[in-house]
Amino acid sequence: MTTTESPDASESHADHAEHTIRAGILSGTYPPGSRLRERELSEALGFSRIPVREALTRLTGEGLVVISPRRGASVRNLSLRDVAELFDLRLSLEVFAARRAAEACAAGRGGDRLRALMEAAQDATRRGDAHEIPAANTALHAEIVAMTGNRLLQDALQPSLGLVQWLFTLTGGLDPSVQCAEHQDICAAIYAGKPDLADALAYAHIERGRGPSLAKLAEVLPAE
Repeated sequence: MTTTESPDASESHADHAEHTIRAGILSGTYPPGSRLRERELSEALGFSRIPVREALTRLTGEGLVVISPRRGASVRNLSLRDVAELFDLRLSLEVFAARRAAEACAAGRGGDRLRALMEAAQDATRRGDAHEIPAANTALHAEIVAMTGNRLLQDALQPSLGLVQWLFTLTGGLDPSVQCAEHQDICAAIYAGKPDLADALAYAHIERGRGPSLAKLAEVLPAE
């Protein structure tokens, strides 16, 4: 018997599947390199394979899933080289974004949503919520990019946000209170409309995390 779903239901199921599979990857339920079989996922989720397929396609855009003709979908294998390159990308894009976000605030544009996200990140950090902290930090970084109003910059960074959140999750043993304090300083510079300070703090924040992150991940990830 063929299951027929309305477009709205299929879209809703695809959203649910995307959220569930992403959470499974970030939590380690689906470790790097593991197969993501459409049939098993659809049975576990309780609906057809069509929204599952759509969810997997979306997750390839975040860099979390790879799809090959013979093997199908699987969780991306991460290497230390991938992590190092991700830090390089963040230095190029996020530092520039912090500068532009501060310029936007200096011109009287935006900042309210960033304040709300910073408060959410602080709350997650105070509670020591290991699942919420990476998501809150990723949302914070994404909002700084959004504040620039630069669509090409957002398009360039969007595919790496899933990897950024994965990185935050994998390095969860690092002190989240230090990261939170650094985020507060960056946001304060942005609110104050100080581009040079926001730029410098964002650069220092990302670069400071590189060494400890690579050292921690060297225990579990291959070099290449």
